[in-house]
Amino acid sequence: MEYQRDENDIEIEGGEMADDKEFLRGPLLVRNRKNTTSQIAIVGANSCPIESLDYEILENELFKQDWRSRKKVEIFQYVFLKWTLALLIGLSTGLVAFLNNLGVENIAGFKLLLTNNLMLKDKYYQAFAAFAGCNIVLAIAAAALCAYIAPAAAGSGIPEVKAYLNGIDAPSILAPATLFVKIFGSIFGVGAGFVVGKEGPMVHTGACIANFLGQGGSRKYHLTWRWLRYFKNDRDRRDLVTCGAAAGVAAAFRAPVGGVLFALEEAASWWRSALLWRTFFTTAVVAVVLRGFIEFCRSGKCGLFGKGGLIMFDVNSANANYSTLDLIAVIFLGVVGGILGSFYNFCIDKVLRAYSIINEKGPIFKVLLVMVISLLTSCCSFGLPWLSQCIPCPPQLAELCPTAGRSGNYKNFQCPPGHYNDLASLFFNTNDDAIRNLLTSRVEKEFHISTLLVFFVAIYWLGIVTYGTAVPSGLFIPVILAGASYGRLVGNMLDDLSDLDVGLFALLGAASFLGGTMRMTVSLCVILLELTNDLLMLPPMMLVLLISKTVADTFNKGVYDQIVKMKGLPYMEAHAEPYMRQLVASDVVSGPLMTFSGVEKVGNILYVLKVTGHNGFPVIDEPPYSEAPELCGLVMRSHLLVLLKGKTFTKQKVMTGSMIVNRFRAHDFAKAGSGKGVKLEDLDISEEEMEMYVDLHPITNTSPYTVIETMSLAKAAVLFRELGLRHMCVVPKKTGRPPIVGILTRHDFMPEHILGLYPHLHHYE
Repeated sequence: MEYQRDENDIEIEGGEMADDKEFLRGPLLVRNRKNTTSQIAIVGANSCPIESLDYEILENELFKQDWRSRKKVEIFQYVFLKWTLALLIGLSTGLVAFLNNLGVENIAGFKLLLTNNLMLKDKYYQAFAAFAGCNIVLAIAAAALCAYIAPAAAGSGIPEVKAYLNGIDAPSILAPATLFVKIFGSIFGVGAGFVVGKEGPMVHTGACIANFLGQGGSRKYHLTWRWLRYFKNDRDRRDLVTCGAAAGVAAAFRAPVGGVLFALEEAASWWRSALLWRTFFTTAVVAVVLRGFIEFCRSGKCGLFGKGGLIMFDVNSANANYSTLDLIAVIFLGVVGGILGSFYNFCIDKVLRAYSIINEKGPIFKVLLVMVISLLTSCCSFGLPWLSQCIPCPPQLAELCPTAGRSGNYKNFQCPPGHYNDLASLFFNTNDDAIRNLLTSRVEKEFHISTLLVFFVAIYWLGIVTYGTAVPSGLFIPVILAGASYGRLVGNMLDDLSDLDVGLFALLGAASFLGGTMRMTVSLCVILLELTNDLLMLPPMMLVLLISKTVADTFNKGVYDQIVKMKGLPYMEAHAEPYMRQLVASDVVSGPLMTFSGVEKVGNILYVLKVTGHNGFPVIDEPPYSEAPELCGLVMRSHLLVLLKGKTFTKQKVMTGSMIVNRFRAHDFAKAGSGKGVKLEDLDISEEEMEMYVDLHPITNTSPYTVIETMSLAKAAVLFRELGLRHMCVVPKKTGRPPIVGILTRHDFMPEHILGLYPHLHHYE
């Protein structure tokens, strides 16, 4: 048999890297990659084999027969079920987001109330012991869940969701165990006082919920309802996961329109109008669910849970008038935010690489690292407010000053009666309350410049060192916190020159920092407007986001793109790299090629499946089945396994397509949920059966996407990505040659592969 490259091939030998610079720049897994037939990437802290998803619609005889036999009522059921699942995703994600908020607010509330009561009694050492003790217990709980149950739940999860929607299937990234750990790990991690957000994990949670609901039923749990079989394919699951990601953003920020735009701009690689409608419907359901729960909590039945409405940080009361001089300040905020954001990404990249060395040593080391970071965070949160001066309480306040309980924002800390500690008001709060304090107008709250500077430096670096530990950790909230403190700091410095309120400067600072790290514009703009309920700030916010993104793009990529690359996930970009224009499709195809005949011997098929990890094989028709050798199509590995298990073999080499069509149904070849399909080990083929033949025509995709061998690699890459392909057949330009030159897969378009074959193209990067 001949050999073909597939997405499971690997080019890089294992062992330690010879070049230290490559470790600082390349994917983390290159250091310990073994020579194997499976392409691998980092999931959690482990190197795992990955495959591509089958987003292409396969057109073989069985699937055509299935579509022809569908009645109008079945088509209606399919459409109805799509909308029903979108509704269930919205309801489930909204419920999980509410429970997440409830858990965080009550756990953090109990911790802060206990510490505050001890502080009021001047028991400062006991207060620190209680504060740090609660934090470290919660941190250990979050880390243990991540380290021992679902390592894939660590981090924000947005890079993994983005990779899945690009067509990359990595183990456990959307598994039920990951969903469980993501929910509870996020509650414990945020409640432990880490400088992390629950927003990124909510996106991953929404995607996990969507994947769980879209599994297409389960024979194990007797959920094999006839309707559910329609969703046993990657294409429909991809659409559901897109809805889940949008629902996660909508639930985290209470920004339904922003959720749709986030999925469109950042998460999804393929989009169409029908999907826009469903994601919008899903996020609308989330908004209604959250609104209902918040109204329920206004009666005080939710413990220490905050009573804020759907608008999380209402700054609508601040003065939004701005002059030409203010626009110059906005431009300055954008430039500085872009520089700070790109440096933030640079530091996160280096910290993640350093942590990978620790995390690889085992789960116990992951937990120990989390404990160290927890202790550092507790020391900063409790120790730094002692550097701040006490400020007299503003007169005619609606709320009590200083705060007697947890929910107020004027923390007494060590100050005398009638005074509050402004730095403690930021550190001794939940992250949401700290952001709310920074976005309030000067009339309601005053912060010293020194306070804002200390808080900015602390949050900036704590956010960097915390991300990459074994806890579910979002980047949105740390970035908003750092950006808002830096923006308010600039607003305080320009107090005499500007008409703009310092709270609005804080909002613009947060926008500039988000633009500098995330590199999103439209979705961030809408999310921030929905968060703050301040439409008058739209023009300066658009300006600051555009400037910060432009400035940051000159230094490095967005934080999620960096993490995707670092994990070794073979992400297909929307554009082709410049060096691809110097090559044609046949230049990167490896051979010789492995093919099957239209009617193939069982032993040959079994041998090929055993010695290769390929997932697609060309089927060639030869005389007497055709006048000359011709490409019949492409057959999938999973379909071959199902066919072999059914044992529809013949002793003669004859076509038996009608027998196979009568024996099997299309849903027999549908993709099983969570990798529960037929495996090679499940086959029991006797020696006699090995010499028999099987007809591959009924399961062969007779219309695979093909390109001519002289097509530029750049054009082939764009086509591959836009169509969401797993395999692309390369056919010869001239007759008289074999009907197929080779197969292009995702791996063949990766820079590491192409530049490894043609090192002289490095200067085109």
